[in-house]
Amino acid sequence: MNQHRHYKLYKPYGYLSQFVNNGQKQNSKKLLGELYDFPLGSMSIGRLDEKSEGLLLITTDGKISNYICSNSIEKEYYAQVDGAITEEAISKLQNGVEIGFDGKKYITNPCKAFKIETTPLFPERSKKIRDDRHGPTSWVSITLKEGKFRQVRKMTSAVGFPTLRLVRVRIGNIKLNTLEVGEVIELKKNDLIP
Repeated sequence: MNQHRHYKLYKPYGYLSQFVNNGQKQNSKKLLGELYDFPLGSMSIGRLDEKSEGLLLITTDGKISNYICSNSIEKEYYAQVDGAITEEAISKLQNGVEIGFDGKKYITNPCKAFKIETTPLFPERSKKIRDDRHGPTSWVSITLKEGKFRQVRKMTSAVGFPTLRLVRVRIGNIKLNTLEVGEVIELKKNDLIP
């Protein structure tokens, strides 16, 4: 059996976190295989929706994928939100908020959340975000162990500060650091599971 292979990449805005075009019209969506020549059997560990960016892990090992997707590994996101986020909103995020999931109401687990005082230095996004002439924006760090569909976006909306830009910066102890948009780096298994 061949050795499994593992990668980290900076998923660009506008890409789906998948390799196979699930019956969609050809060329309608950008897929991860366009960024790098990944080996057969590669899968993303967890997902980032099309409008989200940042750290995405890729592996050929389903066991590692299941382990990292479990509710024991932290995933940290930086969200640029519409408006100057308040301490009250941060407190609500920390304690859990009600969001819709699969047509039902769901209360998110308590999580770490804080306002980021200095604007993070991310590369400019391919699709422009409105600027401060349309009102203030602010950045918040949210660290979750769960990962429901579009959870961070739903959480910031639930407290009155919709997400304008979402970047995942950390999964466990693997960080986005200075990866360029679309850049791929091969990892060792020990990097994923210390």
